[in-house]
Amino acid sequence: MGVGVLIALHWVCFYSSIKLANVSIALVCFSSVGLFTVILEPLFTKSKLVLNELLIGLLSLVGILCIFQFDIHYREGIIVGLLSSFLAALFTIFNKKLTNNIAPQTIQTFEMLGGFLFLAMIVLLYNSYQQTSFILPTASDWVWLVILALVCTVWANYLMLSSLKHISAFTLNVTLNLEPVYGIILAFILFKEQKYLGTSFYVGISLIAISVLFQMLRVIRQQKIKNLQLKSN
Repeated sequence: MGVGVLIALHWVCFYSSIKLANVSIALVCFSSVGLFTVILEPLFTKSKLVLNELLIGLLSLVGILCIFQFDIHYREGIIVGLLSSFLAALFTIFNKKLTNNIAPQTIQTFEMLGGFLFLAMIVLLYNSYQQTSFILPTASDWVWLVILALVCTVWANYLMLSSLKHISAFTLNVTLNLEPVYGIILAFILFKEQKYLGTSFYVGISLIAISVLFQMLRVIRQQKIKNLQLKSN
């Protein structure tokens, strides 16, 4: 349930980043989750720091810095987006440890419950402090909220938990760096965000895409070596 609180805080920061900047910037910041993972994972799992993974993570960071340096009006959104990525790296590492002994369905149930109770408490306290009335979603809002909750959160989180039984937290998070690629394409189509993004954004996203490619090649190479070793044995 504590990990569920981290997941809830991650989502709050992610959506806040969208509000403070835009969809494309929030998704680019999410790409830093690989760097945070490679730094944090040895601290919690007592594994060794892998230099290649650190370099790949730093390449993603350079891409984010390109955007941060030049698109100064998005800096607040970038900072909150980086906090979102830090929390994502943290709960993925904890989930990796949990999946070693607990079924994904059980983890999912308690994490979603923990996140729900935490956010419900925050909303109640916030409304009490601000003395404002709670605004109920409209009918169309409820449709999108149900899709967001069941498909984009519960189902997606279950798939990630299941995959952690077979791959490392770093590999999962670097793979998730593909999210900015197709997410930004959708943002361009739906919200025409390309009108608000400069050259630095495209330089940054290119570096992030290269980091994803490098990690994918590493994973494929490691799998081939593993298969050869199994055959030789």
